Amino acid sequence: MNISYNWLKQHVNIDSTPEELSLILTNTGLEVEALDVVQSIPGGLDGLVVGEVKTCEQHPNADKLRVTTVDVGASELLNIVCGAPNCRTGLKVIVATVGTTCHPLTGEPFKITKSKIRGEVSEGMLCGEDEIGLGTSHAGIVELPADVAVGTLVKDHFNIQDDYRYEIGLTPNRADAASHLGVARDIAAYFRTNIKKTDLSAFQPGEEVGTAVVVADTISCPRYSGINISGVQVGESPDWLKEKLNVIGVRPINNIVDITNYILHDLGQPLHAFDADKIAGNKVIVRTAKEDEKFVTLDAVERILSTEDLVIADAEKPMCIAGVFGGAHSGVSMETTNVFLESAYFNAVSVRKTSKRHGLKTDASFRFERGTDPNSTVDALKRAALLIQEIAGGTISSTIKDEYPVEIKPFSFHVSYANVVRLIGQAIPNEEIKAIIVALGIEVASETAEGLDVLVPAYRVDVTREVDVVEEVLRIYGYNNIELKSQIKASLNTVEKPDKEVVLNQLADLLIGNGFREILANSLTKLDYADDSETAVKLFNPLSSDLDTMRQNMLFSVLNAIEYNQKRRNFDLKFFEFGKTYALDGDGYKETQHLTFAISGREEAEQWNSKKGNVNFYTLKAAVDTIVKRLKIEGIQIQDAPSHHFAYGLSYLKGQKCLVSFGAVAHANLKKADVEGQVFFADFDWDVLMKIIRKNNIQYKEVSKFPAVRRDLSLLIDENVSFDKLQFVAQKTERKLLKEVNVFDVYKGDKIPEGKKSYALSFILQDEEKTLTDKQIDAIVQKLIVNFEKELSAEVRG
Repeated sequence: MNISYNWLKQHVNIDSTPEELSLILTNTGLEVEALDVVQSIPGGLDGLVVGEVKTCEQHPNADKLRVTTVDVGASELLNIVCGAPNCRTGLKVIVATVGTTCHPLTGEPFKITKSKIRGEVSEGMLCGEDEIGLGTSHAGIVELPADVAVGTLVKDHFNIQDDYRYEIGLTPNRADAASHLGVARDIAAYFRTNIKKTDLSAFQPGEEVGTAVVVADTISCPRYSGINISGVQVGESPDWLKEKLNVIGVRPINNIVDITNYILHDLGQPLHAFDADKIAGNKVIVRTAKEDEKFVTLDAVERILSTEDLVIADAEKPMCIAGVFGGAHSGVSMETTNVFLESAYFNAVSVRKTSKRHGLKTDASFRFERGTDPNSTVDALKRAALLIQEIAGGTISSTIKDEYPVEIKPFSFHVSYANVVRLIGQAIPNEEIKAIIVALGIEVASETAEGLDVLVPAYRVDVTREVDVVEEVLRIYGYNNIELKSQIKASLNTVEKPDKEVVLNQLADLLIGNGFREILANSLTKLDYADDSETAVKLFNPLSSDLDTMRQNMLFSVLNAIEYNQKRRNFDLKFFEFGKTYALDGDGYKETQHLTFAISGREEAEQWNSKKGNVNFYTLKAAVDTIVKRLKIEGIQIQDAPSHHFAYGLSYLKGQKCLVSFGAVAHANLKKADVEGQVFFADFDWDVLMKIIRKNNIQYKEVSKFPAVRRDLSLLIDENVSFDKLQFVAQKTERKLLKEVNVFDVYKGDKIPEGKKSYALSFILQDEEKTLTDKQIDAIVQKLIVNFEKELSAEVRG
């Protein structure tokens, strides 16, 4: 959800800078995911000043050019060559001085430099509209009023102000904050100030009856308000309105539609405008659709409705899917002159089911399915009607129709001061608790020394119990203001051995020490990411199509985190996560705990003295082996990793159980998550891991007093012989004295027979009780050679 800083100021006085407000919003529970500067005109007219042409003479070497001197308020006049036909002495103009960057409507920005044009020095540019993004005219330079002071910044003359756009990660429970007014309420509560009241005194209803309204389904539509506005002129919206919408990423369409969008994002109340002349029978009927009733929506798609869909219909046909999407026939067009404006409160469950059934997600459905304010429909209608009068020249020609048979009351319950303090865990004065509650717009019906009887507005659909009010008090009081106690006491009956939490923290510390960062991803994801759609755990009423399935794998969680960082120019990434996957298992469900980590980008940050390149499979393998060695897991078998996740990789098995699979992520998965470059991923089955290390008995062992010895062998072997086979034969040959087997060189080429490869192996030998003799060492090496030749048909090269 996008929110404009300047727009917020229309609702509440803000002294904080945009950056300070970003932190305040996040601390109060409205997490700011991004803060961007937005300019209504590209470049914001920065560096442009008002100048006056003092002299204007014919260029000696060009018929269409003039040589001018221009006063910009500096100590000396500027010499500027200009080709505009309307350039003349005494004209007030816009001047781009040397060093200024101009942002034209089309093409790339360009910087003004001192130059010679046909032999005459030019120290700037006299600007036309299109050259600085101010308009589309290319007829000549901009002519400013004669009373504008020389040296005035052009951005000040045109009152051009930068705005700031907050991208807020709105949680599903905060439907009340899905508007500028809603966010402003939180700001007002934080500063204990008041929301500015909107002046609706200019609203005067008409005298005509207007379009009749009949609500046939009051369960799905508890309130429906409407009004007629006649004689409108549909056209382009004024600049201020287009700028408001552009800042938050909403495309302007026409003045009527733009006003409805403006009210939606301003007050959180969706509106819909109908062409009143297209309403058959001059009657609006709110009813359920007929089974298999056909309806063409604004996107020109014919949809088949059911009796579970609520529609806004006229006397003959549906005109709109209530709360979701308008119809192609009844919407406002450039020929519209009379408008019927709708402002309603729809049942959240009904809208959500319809939205999901038809796969339609709109700004209106986003708000209706989370819960809007049933008591704001008329005020929103009045505000929109006044704007239509002002901008589109219409006349309010009817009274307001307001079908509201059963008033929706505030939530009423008791809040105990003692419970607030007990749940928050810190003493907060009663006066402070009450002040926060009142600042949040919650009415205090009565008060005692022990607590408050409160009336919570109906638009706060997430605050229906005492504990909800406690949460509200805490977020406005500030999570950071809660002191952490020096001791945390807990009562535990049994501790599983090994303690999962201890092992988890040890491995987390190990990974963090190796440059990894922990992520916590949502267990909800989209079905497209599932390994097997048949066993995927799907939600009955998902929040969105992107959150409709419990994750079946951990891969796409980390890929989404990598994609998010890459789009913010963070490419050198090392992430790890502890989490669960979910799947159907017969008639029940199966949860599996995982430890996963992923790497991408460079092995080290780019530095002049570092020659390391990008991470690779062996960087990942080193991290996996570090975990395995840290947990003293031995006797690993190796096989290829599953191909549905990896382009190539390995799996470590212990017995018949797969402990970990790791490798390079398959290109198809990278593309699905929109990730650039290579990603290497490892997935430990945490449940298997814990079973394996349960039998480990890690004991202290004194460092040997006797030296280790290294011997090397170069073996010529078949191309299909892997290192783990060599390692297995070596360890079987000498179990006691052979401590390590490593490969330090691999060669394939024209100097060895086809189908063969050369491995250079190192063997570390050590006796814990005495120093090895050459005779013992040579005997072990000879046994190794014999067994390599016998079992793997190896040839010793040296």
